Amino acid sequence: MDRRGFTLGAAGLVALSACGAAPRAPLPAADAATFRPQPNPAYDAWVAAFRGRAAAQGISAATLEAAFSNAGFVPEVIERDRNQAEFKRSLEDYLALVAPEDKIAFGRTVVARLSGTLSAIADRYGVPAQIIGAVWGVESYFGTRRGEIPVVSATSTLAFDGRRGRFFEANLIEALRILQRGDTTPAQLRGSWAGAMGHTQFIPTTYALHAVDFDGDGRRDVWSDDPTDALASTANFLRENGWRPGLPWGVEVRLPGGFDTRGTGRGNRRPTSAWRSLGVVPARGGALPELGDAALLTPSGTTGPAFLVSRNFDTILRYNPSENYGLGVGILSDRLTGAGPLVGDFGPDATGLRQSERKALQAGLNRAGFDAGSPDGVIGDKTRAAIAAFQRARGLPVTGVPSRELLAQL
Repeated sequence: MDRRGFTLGAAGLVALSACGAAPRAPLPAADAATFRPQPNPAYDAWVAAFRGRAAAQGISAATLEAAFSNAGFVPEVIERDRNQAEFKRSLEDYLALVAPEDKIAFGRTVVARLSGTLSAIADRYGVPAQIIGAVWGVESYFGTRRGEIPVVSATSTLAFDGRRGRFFEANLIEALRILQRGDTTPAQLRGSWAGAMGHTQFIPTTYALHAVDFDGDGRRDVWSDDPTDALASTANFLRENGWRPGLPWGVEVRLPGGFDTRGTGRGNRRPTSAWRSLGVVPARGGALPELGDAALLTPSGTTGPAFLVSRNFDTILRYNPSENYGLGVGILSDRLTGAGPLVGDFGPDATGLRQSERKALQAGLNRAGFDAGSPDGVIGDKTRAAIAAFQRARGLPVTGVPSRELLAQL
């Protein structure tokens, strides 16, 4: 993957004009400015040395010149590499970011419009249409946020940075091979801060191994507004990484009172029948589906939502090793087919506020003239800055921390 250290794309976000959906959304102006290359003599020296290594792997001088003509060191991508939401957020916050209700509604519409294409892909590769659609939704908001950062800038910056230098240099080489083959142009070779490209955010090395030409036009095109090749490539990736047709990714479950949680986690698998005998049941009722050797996940403790997951959940994690990511894809896939919200209650956070109350607090700050951003219930830097500004303006102790007292004042 890209920033996550496995094989694929970003975070990470159809049908566009081709399917009659929303147009592609560029980076906000502030982000576009932030991601502009900055002068860095040490980076320039690294690139000069890299040119020799690239030439030794068959990259032509003309390709290098074209690729680096508008590329450069972008410090923001290093900061993003250190702060990945799926690893740092609670599951509740992560779901608020990747699977809010408006996104689910949009995704259902887009996936329905592409039902024929998705069904054909599912038939060929054995991966359900809703799983393919959910990866698409998490990675690029169903193709509307494919990234605007030059892949050569992103991968060269991270290779130069050195934290995972060998990994990102390999992806830089593959990006140059994409250009050398003529698969796309330097202007079109854009993606996430980590070099993940297209609708489902393949990094260049994954593109080289798993991208397919599903529509038969002679090109493995994951960049254009038509998502067909990208969606098929994702299904091919999952199949080649062990997806088992007919096996659900998992299910939200309810635990019996006094359940011993020492047997939870992906390292503690048991046959589905064993979980049934322990009193684990679907949160929505009915019979527990057959999941093979399954693992029990309790990301929010025994009082929050719990999930029984199959080996196919592990295959999703080949896209991104974060369990939050895997649950995000699984839950979104269920929502795309009409399932309702999770049954389990996340409860209040460390400040004593529930998600609905955090949303109300953000909305109150916005009404009072202190920009807390979209009221999504996720307390990030922008919300904390708005709280601090409100407290400062009211002559209150400045903490930047949400509280029930602050909510009451707002």
